[in-house]
Amino acid sequence: MLKLSRLVLLFIVALIIPGSVLARIGVGVGVGKIVADTSFKAGGVYQVASLPVINTGDEAADYSTSIEFQEYVPQLRPERGWFEFSPETFHLEPGQVQNVKVILTLPVKTKPGDYFCYLEGHPVNKRVTNGNATIGVAAAAKLYFTITPANIFQGLYYRVVTIFNRYLPWSWVVLAVVVGAVLITVLRRFFTFEIGLSKKK
Repeated sequence: MLKLSRLVLLFIVALIIPGSVLARIGVGVGVGKIVADTSFKAGGVYQVASLPVINTGDEAADYSTSIEFQEYVPQLRPERGWFEFSPETFHLEPGQVQNVKVILTLPVKTKPGDYFCYLEGHPVNKRVTNGNATIGVAAAAKLYFTITPANIFQGLYYRVVTIFNRYLPWSWVVLAVVVGAVLITVLRRFFTFEIGLSKKK
């Protein structure tokens, strides 16, 4: 009887354990290479691409995106701080896809040339323990873009223009308020206006 109860217990454990052992966290990206269509200008703000991040595993997990590099490539290496991801982190069920917007904000002074980096999607915890081994889980797309030469004044101009275009139509409202305030100040300085009310006789 004791032998039978042990066999039943072992059978139940065998049914439960494989599910947890075989369950895995996976990640993929929907593109292999992204090449910017046009050259970028120093001081500009650009939406470079949309990176599809896929949960290829059979466990739900939280994911994020980052910039990674490869040694010994001829292209220049961009700064991590130039990139912004929207959303920064997100939850994916197995098989779900999240399109992550990649925003590039270039400093006013940026070295011109050809740039290369990886757009990497990964679980928030990149290191996954599988049995006794710990492995890194990530997938990446190659990103290529070019920055054209510009002096600091052009960089300032492009920064103002891109910010103005990014916040349309509110940027027009702010501009109208500023222009109106300047006109009122100038008119009050050079002209005096008197408005009076008198009782009709």
